[in-house]
Amino acid sequence: MFFLRNPVYGRATVWTVLVLSLTSGGTLAQKSPALTAPDSAKSAAAAEFTAAADEVLEQMSQITGLKLRTPVKKTLRSREEIRAYVINEMNEDKEPAERYASARSAEAFGLLPKGFDIDSFMVELLTEQIAGLYDPKAHEFYIADWIPLADQKMVMAHELTHALEDQHFQIESWVKAARPNDDGELAREAVLEGSAMAAMIDYLLNDSGRSLKDLPDIDPSVLVGDMGATPALKKAPPFLKDALVFPYFAGLTFSADLLKSNGWKDLPVVFSKPPISTQQIMHPALYRAGETPATEHLPDVGKLLGPDWTMLEENVMGEFGWKEVLKQSLGEDRAKTLAAAWDGDRYVVYEHKRTKRLVLVSLLRLNNTAEAVRFFGQYSEALEKKYDERSKLFRRPNFFSFDSIEGGVYLRCLEAECLSVEGTTRALLDGVTKAIGWPASPEQPIDPAKPDGITVTSLPNSDLDRARGSGFAQR
Repeated sequence: MFFLRNPVYGRATVWTVLVLSLTSGGTLAQKSPALTAPDSAKSAAAAEFTAAADEVLEQMSQITGLKLRTPVKKTLRSREEIRAYVINEMNEDKEPAERYASARSAEAFGLLPKGFDIDSFMVELLTEQIAGLYDPKAHEFYIADWIPLADQKMVMAHELTHALEDQHFQIESWVKAARPNDDGELAREAVLEGSAMAAMIDYLLNDSGRSLKDLPDIDPSVLVGDMGATPALKKAPPFLKDALVFPYFAGLTFSADLLKSNGWKDLPVVFSKPPISTQQIMHPALYRAGETPATEHLPDVGKLLGPDWTMLEENVMGEFGWKEVLKQSLGEDRAKTLAAAWDGDRYVVYEHKRTKRLVLVSLLRLNNTAEAVRFFGQYSEALEKKYDERSKLFRRPNFFSFDSIEGGVYLRCLEAECLSVEGTTRALLDGVTKAIGWPASPEQPIDPAKPDGITVTSLPNSDLDRARGSGFAQR
């Protein structure tokens, strides 16, 4: 999924930002680094930090059952060193062209504003407030030297869980093994962050003699309150906030479910048999049952478009991705219900070399035909809300189209599959339809007054909402 193959860092940096912003009353961004201390004071602080980290590391080993195989390197870092690290990791994980493609693909789905500078945002977010992380490349844990040690032990518990997992499961290569399926990679990210969250909770409960498995169903929002209250995240688009916290919160509920029966003895099981989709993270019962989504295929859209177009990205959105797309226009509850019927997808985004106009083609499989009927009715509504200026609106029982200033927009469903094509011409739609073996799509009548078709021009959304039926019903 294009938008959350994170363009950064090591492990748990986002969680660090969230915890420290909220436990400090949201004021960490305004705190200044400490004045330069004498060498003796620096040595004492480093020794105190190392001792605390060693103590927490031993406790996390006992909690998770993961033995420490080799010493973990632990260091204090300055804000300038952290900023340099974040930028370096961003560049190593994805080339600038890849990051550009990801941002433009998010724009195509309506998930990010046009021109949103995600690189600058992430650098600002992390260097402004980051307090510590585990770097799986260097096998090193470090903490910002300007954060009081008293604030750090909870974060240490999370980060050092990653260090232990790395020694047993090689987490960097384990996550990347899901590539090029971005949805599968995000699912593995959720295993890592969710298990570290669970371990952190067990660390906090340790003195009480209880653990996460003793608690009722957990609501992650109880742990950190209002996510939007953190200073840096206040400026983020809603989708980006959801995408950044998904591995932590959804991963925690997944881990809590996984650990209910046998506790931490089941952790190696999920690393040997990882979830393959965000759907399995969001619905742990599907993971336990071994239910897997269908694999969808798209034709060579570039061949249909011609040489003036460049492919930016082809990948899988997954249930989480489609929930976010639907949420933009339909709201959280409707989006969650619709996306739960996801059973596989594939999308591709192309950019015109000169005009930079985008074309988005996606093929989505639902659980059954009835769910496709429901999706058609509600996604057509979402598409209308996505494009403010519309003309030549055309509806049929399983076909919907209109013209926008960015090109033609088309939605077609057949049995349990739905095809959407945005930003292009009817000729491209027909080419894709033919290539996937579907019969020809309905033709819009030349004369809108003819009884065999209805055309509506630029009807306001409020009027459309009143006029809209459900499913494939004829308009």
